[in-house]
Amino acid sequence: MANKKGNRRRFGSVRQLRSGRWQARYRDPATGQLRSAEQTYATKTDADLALTHIEADISRGQWEDPDKGAVPFTEYADAWLRDRKLADRSRERNEAVIRLHITPTFGSGSLADVTTSRVRAWRGKLLAAGVGEPTVVKAYQVLRAIMNTAVDDELIRRNPCRVKGADRYDVPERPVLTVAEVYAAADAIAPRYRLLVLLAAFTTLRFGELASLRRRDIDTAGRVVLVQRAQAEMQNGKLFDKAPKSAAGVRPVAFPDEILPDVIEHLERYAGAGRDGHIFLGPQGGQLRRSNFRDDWIKARKAAGISTDVHFHDLRHTGNNLVAATASTRELMTRMGHSTARAALIYQHMTADRDRAIADRLGAMIRKQQGDTET
Repeated sequence: MANKKGNRRRFGSVRQLRSGRWQARYRDPATGQLRSAEQTYATKTDADLALTHIEADISRGQWEDPDKGAVPFTEYADAWLRDRKLADRSRERNEAVIRLHITPTFGSGSLADVTTSRVRAWRGKLLAAGVGEPTVVKAYQVLRAIMNTAVDDELIRRNPCRVKGADRYDVPERPVLTVAEVYAAADAIAPRYRLLVLLAAFTTLRFGELASLRRRDIDTAGRVVLVQRAQAEMQNGKLFDKAPKSAAGVRPVAFPDEILPDVIEHLERYAGAGRDGHIFLGPQGGQLRRSNFRDDWIKARKAAGISTDVHFHDLRHTGNNLVAATASTRELMTRMGHSTARAALIYQHMTADRDRAIADRLGAMIRKQQGDTET
C-alpha cells in the first residue's frame, strides 16, 4: 500500500493509505522496531490524536504491547488447566466445562478477543439454550479464573469477566423430611441400604463420605462414626477416595443410641470383611456407586409416599435442620464438616460430650416418632 501523503512529527508519523484512511506508526519502546497502531483512522487528525495517546502511555509507563493478547485462547486455557494444582475430579469437571461451554464460543480467537460484551452475550446464550444456572455460573467462574491469570501474566490489561451477579445464583430451599418420613424411607428401601438412609439423616454425612466408610471407622461402643475421606467417581467410572477439602472435613460424628441396633445388624449382614471392609457395598458386592443406588432410592421414596422432589442429599439437609434449633453454629458446622472464611471456626472443635448431646436429642426425636407410631 503506497503512501499518498505523509507527515513526520516529533513522535511517530502518520500516512494516508490508498484506501483513503490514515495510519499511525511509531517505534516500539521495547524493541525499537517500527510498528503500526492497532487500527486505521478516518482522518489525519484522528491518527495524530492516536499517536498522542500512545506517546502519553509510553511516557507514563502504561503502554502495553497490543500483540500480547494475541495468544490463542484455546492454547492458553489448556496451559492454564494443565498447570493448576487440582484434585482429579475437579480437574475433570473444569476440563468438561471448558470443552463444552467455553471453547465453543471463545476457542477460535485470542485472549484479546474475549471482551466484556462477548462474555455477557455468551452467558445469555447459555441460559437461553437451557443450560442449568449452576453450570453457567461454574463456566463463568472458570472463564474468569483463566482471564485473571492472563492479567497476572500481563497478557491483557484487565479481566473482561465483569458481569455483575454472574458468579452466583440463588439456591432454592430444599425439602426437609420429618423423622417419620426418614423412617418410612428406611423401611421401604432394600435392607442393605436401610442404615445408609438412617446415617445420612442422623449424622448428616454426604453420600461420598458414607460410601467410603470402613469397618474401622465405626465405634459401636462410643456410637461414633469417624469421617476421614470421601469417595469420588470419575466420568469413566473410576472410583477413588479423596481427602476432605479442609481440616474440618475430618471429624468424629456421634449417632443416636436408637439406631445402634441397625448399625450392628448391618455390620453383621452387609458390610465387607475385615477392618478395611467397606460398610456399604453394591448389590453384587462391589463398591457402592451413585448409579447402583439411585434407582433403589427412587423406589423407596415412592413407596414411602415422599415427594419426588426429595433427593437423597436432602437427608443431610433434614438432619441439619433437626439439630439446628438446639446446636450452636460452631457445633453444627463441626458436625457438618464445613469450614468458613473465619479461621477461628475452621479449627475450633466442639467436645465429644456436646456432640453426644446432639445425638441424644436426635434419639429423643426418634423415640417420640416410634412412640407415636405404636399408639
